[in-house]
Amino acid sequence: MNEHIEKVAFPDSCYKPIIDFESWRVAVLRFCDDLIPEKIENMQKHLETDEVFVLISGSCNLYSAGTGDLPGEIIKVPMEMHKGYNVKKGVWHTHTLSEDAAVLIVENQDTSDDNSPIFPITEEMREVIKALEYEE
Repeated sequence: MNEHIEKVAFPDSCYKPIIDFESWRVAVLRFCDDLIPEKIENMQKHLETDEVFVLISGSCNLYSAGTGDLPGEIIKVPMEMHKGYNVKKGVWHTHTLSEDAAVLIVENQDTSDDNSPIFPITEEMREVIKALEYEE
């Protein structure tokens, strides 16, 4: 490597920003136990940024639930490898990952809990996600 190119390793598990620059951030999401349907605890939405997901290995399902004050109908979007998925600003979302998954994420650098409300998933919502996750 040289002084003009920065090399950054992917994390072994969970979410980790790998590059922040001016107004943007690149992060990687890997499998962790709290992203299996039985353990998902919340949905979130970002009030100031879209969020782009790119599946680079394994499998990942995105779940969206509308843009209201509270999450609405939960919809499953199975991600295809090497395709970009832009979750629009204000959309409630969560995801499930296979154990071998790696997802590249691009978002505003200042995305944080301060501008990203979280909604605790109800048992009914978890059952919907589980049914969608395991449907044939």
